[in-house]
Amino acid sequence: MPVETVHLFLNPAAGRGRANKRCARIRELLGAGDFPLEVYLSQREGDLEERVRQCVDGGGRRIVTAGGDGSVHEATNGIMRARSEATLGVIPTGTGNDFAKAAGITLDWEHATRLLADRIAANVQSRTVDVGKMNDRYFANGAGIGFDARVTRIARSYRLPMGDLVYLLAIFRGMAEGIATPNMRIISDGDVRTGPITLANVASGPWIGGMFNLAPMARNDDGHFDLLVVEPVSRPRILALLPKLMSGKHMGEEEITHKTVTRILIEADEPVDCHLDGEMQPMQTRFEIEILAGMLHLF
Repeated sequence: MPVETVHLFLNPAAGRGRANKRCARIRELLGAGDFPLEVYLSQREGDLEERVRQCVDGGGRRIVTAGGDGSVHEATNGIMRARSEATLGVIPTGTGNDFAKAAGITLDWEHATRLLADRIAANVQSRTVDVGKMNDRYFANGAGIGFDARVTRIARSYRLPMGDLVYLLAIFRGMAEGIATPNMRIISDGDVRTGPITLANVASGPWIGGMFNLAPMARNDDGHFDLLVVEPVSRPRILALLPKLMSGKHMGEEEITHKTVTRILIEADEPVDCHLDGEMQPMQTRFEIEILAGMLHLF
């Protein structure tokens, strides 16, 4: 029986260009495995997603992505939109690598590549993690609506090689520009909440922005989301909360509420910023979010 081909999708722009510099070494390490390897380099935003979908529809069953959370987001959408199933392997070469941390993947990209090659060669049984769906898009790590999405939008506008610190800079700029608190109606598993909020975060994994342990209790294989809602807060209060948000010690603060959910509807009085896995989405007023438990297979 022929050995199945591994299809490597690499985003050269991930990690502000670091992934491109590591491409040859990743190919070398994966190529040492006892399996055929085909390599695809994404050319633009959305390209990786479409090529993964086409690959899976064409019979590809072993998908590997080397990149950051944006690459994982596109690969997840490509697999979920395909007519067939596939297993995903992740080599973290991005800035935040939030999904890799949630999935227990080492952030040492060379070690991660070696481990992945060994698992593929040994035909190790895949494990499953949850996938979220917001309106017509899928996500692997989390959805953010409100201020954290606005911070993400600002962070993505910078091209400086600052790593995770870019998100701190974006927070300070976001505060300086003003903290919007639109009125939102949140319906989650039968409960209704209406009023102004700073942000709503629907977490499958614990981390966002690389350095913020926003949902420390979240697990991406437990069949539910962790919903965090932050009430209107002042600039000084945000500064006071920042260290706790980074260390995961903010739970129980009076402005923050938490609950586990499987389905959420959020309606805003005006279009608001939103992101999925750190990828900006069009500003919207209605967000239908549901969990698809165990729908993504990982090497």
